[in-house]
Amino acid sequence: MKKWILSAFIYLGIVIIGYYIYDSVFLEETKVDTHAEEHKTENTTEHNNHATTENEHSESEHEHGANTETESEVNVTIEEVSDKLVLNLKDLTGKPVTNLEVNHEKLLHLIVVDEHLDQYYHLHPEETTPGQFEVKNELEEGIYKAFVDIKPNNLVYQVQPISFKVGNPVEDEHHHDSLTVDQLLEKTVEDNKVTLSTTPLVINEPVTLTFDVHGANLETYLGALGHVVILDEEAQQYLHVHPLEGDTPVFETQFTNPGIYKIWAEFQINGEVKIFPFVVEIK
Repeated sequence: MKKWILSAFIYLGIVIIGYYIYDSVFLEETKVDTHAEEHKTENTTEHNNHATTENEHSESEHEHGANTETESEVNVTIEEVSDKLVLNLKDLTGKPVTNLEVNHEKLLHLIVVDEHLDQYYHLHPEETTPGQFEVKNELEEGIYKAFVDIKPNNLVYQVQPISFKVGNPVEDEHHHDSLTVDQLLEKTVEDNKVTLSTTPLVINEPVTLTFDVHGANLETYLGALGHVVILDEEAQQYLHVHPLEGDTPVFETQFTNPGIYKIWAEFQINGEVKIFPFVVEIK
């Protein structure tokens, strides 16, 4: 009987020691593996989120004004005052908007077109007081639309057309004539020829715009090899596109609505900015 009891205690001791060894070695390894897997998952998630943010940032660098669904938190006005165009930027509470990012070497890009989309201006007003910008008015009397391209910090901003007048023009009661689509995408400005070729001009698909400058030496202009501004026929939809990476004038954009659009391509050649207009149809 005593031998049986002794054997039982010895067996119980062996079981306890064995469980202790298993808990110390095998379970600890499992915990380490589990922790490593969780850490890996966290890193993967952080990496994917970072990659998404970088992609969004990269896209925004190449194109402005594409999203028309976001409500702007910045109100912009423009008016003719004496011999100047005066712009005021205010937030929704009426306070001046002053915290702007430098965007292609400027705080503010002002795109102005006339009502027929014949005249095109790319101006750079200077800040005179907080939230107020001014530029010399060299526009002829007429009716215009302005597009103020800025990057406010911590505020949502969407470029919208702003109608304004210079002088006292007689308003045309009739709708302006439709734009005529170019059959040949080739323009010559002061002996500088530029030819445009595109991928299929369809909505909701990336469209690549490739400009052949026929050997001209393009110079960096406002931090880029060129700038492309696109408006629809009614001057309601605005796109400001910068070239893709590289040393060739290749741009990529996307259209959400079919219709006729006018493209202004800006290139600096021999110290002067040349503007090449093209009219295309998006289907």
